[in-house]
Amino acid sequence: MAIIGIESLVYGVEDIAQCKRFFEDFGLRLMDASASVVEFEVDEGSRVILRSLSDASLPQSSLVGSGVREVVWGVDTVEHLRKLSASLARDRELTTDADGTVHFLTDCGLPMGLRMFRKRPVISAPDVLNAPGSVNRLNTHRKWRKRARPKAVQHVVFTVASFENTYQFMCERLEFRVSDVQKGYGAYLRADGAVNHHNLLLLNAGLPFPGFDGQSRFHHANFGVEDVDEIMVGANHMERCGWDKSELGLGRHRIDSALFYYLPCPTGGEAEYGADGDCVDDSWVPRFWEEPLFGYLTFAHNMPQFFRRAPAWKYSFLETDSASNDVHVPTP
Repeated sequence: MAIIGIESLVYGVEDIAQCKRFFEDFGLRLMDASASVVEFEVDEGSRVILRSLSDASLPQSSLVGSGVREVVWGVDTVEHLRKLSASLARDRELTTDADGTVHFLTDCGLPMGLRMFRKRPVISAPDVLNAPGSVNRLNTHRKWRKRARPKAVQHVVFTVASFENTYQFMCERLEFRVSDVQKGYGAYLRADGAVNHHNLLLLNAGLPFPGFDGQSRFHHANFGVEDVDEIMVGANHMERCGWDKSELGLGRHRIDSALFYYLPCPTGGEAEYGADGDCVDDSWVPRFWEEPLFGYLTFAHNMPQFFRRAPAWKYSFLETDSASNDVHVPTP
């Protein structure tokens, strides 16, 4: 175990004040704010940092546009931090801050960092479910929530020109694990010290979708909440505050079982409330989704046009080499 999750997401934005207001309404805890930098935190200790897109402290990289301009991964021990840094230093330039944070670029130019991280325990108590013939909550009503309060930064997503090469770099050099691969679409990667289905999703930047132009761009970040009630209380609060509505509304992915609610974000990209995703470890067998749309959705409240024809139920399991952490993906 080495990388245990996302320690911080560093955004480069066009309007810091507007983005500060968005994340306050979204439910993140404000820790510090000035005219040039704003810092938020969630229960596990992960941070969201807002800087101006023109801030010289943001790393130069392949990323285009506003949004997350650096992902800093949390490392569990000094020994592991030194080991990963020494491996990276063999073939790329590293910069190291006074606090020991190491900054680098992936092979495709994504800016990342490594920092010691003491992740705090998170306490969740989602309400149990009743169903016909299965009474788990008797004489007890569900919690009455006022606001959504995300507890964790669960994953971040980028579009990249060659997601295959980038996910190989993440696995070979940073010991990430492949959880699933969507044919032609992207790869879902888990940090070796985490149990989230994925901490990083790399999407094919050449897909024929709005906003996909072949370049590396921030796509969205996922913030974990307790259950569907917290998702929708948060979504309603954001609408009351005047923020744009979600295009898909409430939905559930098949590929990691997670409930989702994406909100357009003034940082660029989207901010996602997420709940009830799959948790996996090294015994998980990665899957290859031959019909990508089958993996993408189980349902969505606002069903997109491409989902009006039910997708084929096509997927298979990937061959893995547990000794080398290699995953053998079929050639298209």
